[in-house]
Amino acid sequence: MTGPLAALLRDVAAGRYPPPDGGVTILPQPSPRDAGVLAFTAHSVIFVDADPAWMRGLLPPGDLSGPLLPPFLQAVGARTGRRLNNIDLLCVAQARPGLPPAESQLTPVTHPGHPPADHPRVLRARRYRDDLRVWQAPGGIVALGRGLAGRWEILVEIDPGCRGRGLGRELVAAARHLVPDGTPLWAQIAPGNAASVRAFLAAGYQPVGAEALLPAADGG
Repeated sequence: MTGPLAALLRDVAAGRYPPPDGGVTILPQPSPRDAGVLAFTAHSVIFVDADPAWMRGLLPPGDLSGPLLPPFLQAVGARTGRRLNNIDLLCVAQARPGLPPAESQLTPVTHPGHPPADHPRVLRARRYRDDLRVWQAPGGIVALGRGLAGRWEILVEIDPGCRGRGLGRELVAAARHLVPDGTPLWAQIAPGNAASVRAFLAAGYQPVGAEALLPAADGG
């Protein structure tokens, strides 16, 4: 990971956060694909290739949540040809050495186009992440890929009939053993998905902020 946003994410993963000064930092997009907003305690980071003065002029004075408010995100999206995506809880976990626990029963998927490599969640992930790697276990799948600023991000999907049994927690914990190069693993979680939030927290992922990505309106 290189660039200002990548450096900021490395700092956050190490517990070094932007100053809680009510400020807003504007950084260049790390790639044409990735634009959006990160919100930490009393400090937000906007990474959109648009006029910084224009974006600052949209923000309500003194409103710490301004960069994540729908009117701001919609205005920026309209100006840049992007659409508003979900506002997610952002969590991070440090990689763990060694192989994942045997009980996770994870096996790599090496044949693109075959289940679960053609799972809708996996196909969607390939649009927003590079170097996607997929594993399957009885009742679920795990995928890791390079997303925002090159960070490693996790995707987990549990079969409907296997939910509520702790499998999600086992798989997100096992994924910490699968991260290449021992780098931190990031998770974007819909706040309303309480079961998923509980699973990630129980597996040692730490909440660090909120994130709203602005994908290209054409889906690219």
